[in-house]
Amino acid sequence: MTIKLIAIGKTDSKDLQSLMDDYMKRLGFYIKFNIEIIPDLKKVKNLSENEQKTKEGELILSKIQPTDVLILLDENGKQMDSITFSNYLQKHMNSGIKQLVFVIGGPYGFSQDVYNKSQGKISLSKMTFSHQMIRLFFIEQLYRGFTILRNEPYHHR
Repeated sequence: MTIKLIAIGKTDSKDLQSLMDDYMKRLGFYIKFNIEIIPDLKKVKNLSENEQKTKEGELILSKIQPTDVLILLDENGKQMDSITFSNYLQKHMNSGIKQLVFVIGGPYGFSQDVYNKSQGKISLSKMTFSHQMIRLFFIEQLYRGFTILRNEPYHHR
C-alpha cells in the first residue's frame, strides 16, 4: 500500500519543511509515502468561498485514482488517539487497497464533490492550525502510527 498526502499550497517555512522531510525520511522505512502539493489558486480575490472550494475540489479530484481510498483531514471528522489511528492504518493495509489518500483542503475546506467522493473524515484536533503545520502534525502521526504497529519505543504508552 502507498499513502499519499495531498495539500493545497507550498510550505513557506524552511523549518517546517525540514521537520517534514525528516519524518518523511523516517516513514520510508515502513511504507511508501509521498506528498503532492497543489499550487495555490491565482486571483482568489475575485472568487467567492464556494467558487474557491469548487476550483480546489476539481484539482484535488483530478489527483485521485478510481481505486484510491480518499480520507479528508476535516475539522468535523472523527478524532482518534495515536493507538487508534495506528489500528486504522493497519485495517486499511489489511484490506488490500493500493493507495490510501489523505487530503488537507484549502482555507475554506472542501467542495461538496470532494466530500461526496471521500470514504472518511479525520480530525487531528478541535483546535485550528495552519495548513502548513497540519502537514507536519499529520506526517508525524503517520510515523508514530507505524512505530506503534511495530512495537517500537518512539510512542510511550
